Amino acid sequence: MKVVLIGVGQAGGKVTQRLAEFDEQMGFGAIRDAFAVNSAKTDLQSLDIDTMLIGQDRVKGHGVGGDNELGAEIMQEEATEVMDMLDGRVTTEAEAVVIVAGLGGGTGSGGSPALAKELKRVYDIPIYVLGILPGRDEGALYQANAGRSLKTVIRESDSAILIDNDAWRTSDETVEEGFENINQQIAQRVGLLFAAGEVVDGVGESVVDSSEIINTLRNGGIASLGYASAEASEDAGENVNAITSMTRKSLLTSMSLPNAVDAEAALLVIAGQPERISRKGVERARKWVEEETGSLQVRGGDFPLDSDRLAALVLLGGVERSQRVQEFMQRAADAQAEADDRGDPAEQFDNDQLDDLM
Repeated sequence: MKVVLIGVGQAGGKVTQRLAEFDEQMGFGAIRDAFAVNSAKTDLQSLDIDTMLIGQDRVKGHGVGGDNELGAEIMQEEATEVMDMLDGRVTTEAEAVVIVAGLGGGTGSGGSPALAKELKRVYDIPIYVLGILPGRDEGALYQANAGRSLKTVIRESDSAILIDNDAWRTSDETVEEGFENINQQIAQRVGLLFAAGEVVDGVGESVVDSSEIINTLRNGGIASLGYASAEASEDAGENVNAITSMTRKSLLTSMSLPNAVDAEAALLVIAGQPERISRKGVERARKWVEEETGSLQVRGGDFPLDSDRLAALVLLGGVERSQRVQEFMQRAADAQAEADDRGDPAEQFDNDQLDDLM
């Protein structure tokens, strides 16, 4: 699946660069172009991809200080300049534009839905947001920001693929180590998803193409992504259990939104050498995903990859009714109400009902 990435804000820029690097290292060619947009000049200086500073007249390159309403305003005011930066990057090859952003900060959480709205007005390909949710220990402002941003992102984009910062962090990691690990895992999982349909080594029996990803995300709302891998036998017949076990692990213990398994649609991708992929194993795994998610739209296929291991990717579309999402939105609403009670101007919003950001 050929995509163009736009990183918005600090986290968005870092993850965008990591995704571009992973795609280049693996030789996938799925990411056709990538650049980063931010209101903080120092955050852009550490990136090796193309960058663009916005809000110079308003914040003088110092960022918006967690104010996502200001972040949204700046993106709306400078949307024409950002679209000019994008001109020529979205060619006829591109099958989607993906905005990458942390939803807890200011520029990312405010700017990403505003940019998604403008992109949808101009382009007739899907506009997705890869949104990173703040962990429980990242403060009330980040929780409230993410809640309001998420409501608006869902409305303005074709689908929001969410990554919970708590999903892949281990207890013995420092905050910095945790973010580094999360960024690496995002790059691997999302990078493999984008690469699906771009044949690398050999031809699989049932190769996934870009339409399968687009159709899985077609209903909009929130999407989640899981991944697991295992050693594989050279004999496909001996990999039936490995494939079903990987699929269970991917869905039950390794999703980017843990415990969010009720879905409108799902896609199961088995990556590895085609001769090692058991058709019986794939079919068993696909039926199990159907039963576990309650979805009647479970697609499946192969991703040919030169590796001694097999991997399972599970993409779920339409998981917004899951308990995990509801718990997060309640946490965000509580955080906003707490900020209102303290009367902290930096953390005040119009009310405690998590209105849309724009």
